[in-house]
Amino acid sequence: MGLDLADYERKARDATMAFWGNRQKAMQAKIEAGTSDTGERGAVTAGNTMDGFAALMIDLVHANGLGHASIYRNRAALTLPGYFRPTKLWDVLVILDGRLVAAVEMKSQVGPSFGNNANNRAEESIGTAHHFWTAYRDGAFGPHARPFVGWLVMVEDAVASRRPSKRETSLHYPIFPEFKGVSYLGRYDLLCQKLVRENLYTAACTLASPRDAVTTGAFSDMSELTSLKSFVAAFAAHMAAEGARSE
Repeated sequence: MGLDLADYERKARDATMAFWGNRQKAMQAKIEAGTSDTGERGAVTAGNTMDGFAALMIDLVHANGLGHASIYRNRAALTLPGYFRPTKLWDVLVILDGRLVAAVEMKSQVGPSFGNNANNRAEESIGTAHHFWTAYRDGAFGPHARPFVGWLVMVEDAVASRRPSKRETSLHYPIFPEFKGVSYLGRYDLLCQKLVRENLYTAACTLASPRDAVTTGAFSDMSELTSLKSFVAAFAAHMAAEGARSE
């Protein structure tokens, strides 16, 4: 039996509309409340912008034979033990009979500033993976098979995120050629490709979406390896394998 991708394209468009819509609502609510945390940061600190994509992950679990697993989305139940610090908070956890099946983290970045935030996201994703797999090595999650570990980021598709960067310089040694003149969206794509190729994540995805997608749900992939289809297919395959294992 083939994998069930749970009508992911339609649901991803709905999730993208919700992403932009929730940001708009959060910013407006904070402005009306008279808080100082307005503008882009107001939308970020309000949270819930990636809920639609988390719901897609849950649908994929149910569609691929693992509906009897426990799926966690409540913040209080989303921490896992770590190695370099006591715990790490995730966005979706799937656990079956005490076995960690999947852990997924979801991030986003919206302009106008992309430079420092892109660097911070890269360092966070690498650190999170190293933190997780070192804890796994030392038995933090029991003597079980490797879980699915995923990282997904939604980035605003804008002139600033598509513009080739001219800021990256290295005085003493040359930077790797693939980073020369690449845009911030391109850097996210390269990051996700390397996260997968270095086995830091089972799958990593970069999605690009313009602000007017609040009415259309439009989004685009950056490459085949980091596409949403590759991400959901890898996730669904892992769920199906775990489902077969538990029969």
